Amino acid sequence: MGEVVFTDRELDIMAVLWEHGPSTVASVRDRISIDLAYTTVLTILRTLEEKGHIGHEAEGRAYRYHSLVERGEARVSAVDRITRKLFAGSTETLLSHLVSDQDLSDEQLQRMRALLDARLGADDEREGGK
Repeated sequence: MGEVVFTDRELDIMAVLWEHGPSTVASVRDRISIDLAYTTVLTILRTLEEKGHIGHEAEGRAYRYHSLVERGEARVSAVDRITRKLFAGSTETLLSHLVSDQDLSDEQLQRMRALLDARLGADDEREGGK
């Protein structure tokens, strides 16, 4: 599908679909964290459908919208976009920012270290245990 890019409002609505599954306009509106008019939510859902990110099925007189894009796919695309635009394409600079400029607990830092250690171990195994 290529790069998956959402506006902030589209992402709010996609989060509802990812977390709660297929939903009507009214149920999406009830679950988003900001107060939007019914017609605004409907317009955003229609835009998402035009972009190929969601689909719908008729349910009586209403439509039930569902995601066609996995959350993980959107996450990868968003991180890649942020890395390119804000960190000059450097994943290392992004990671450095996350580690040094955020208020992370020792527990969070330990989990990050374990992820890095696991990745390094997996890379060593692929390279024949160097």
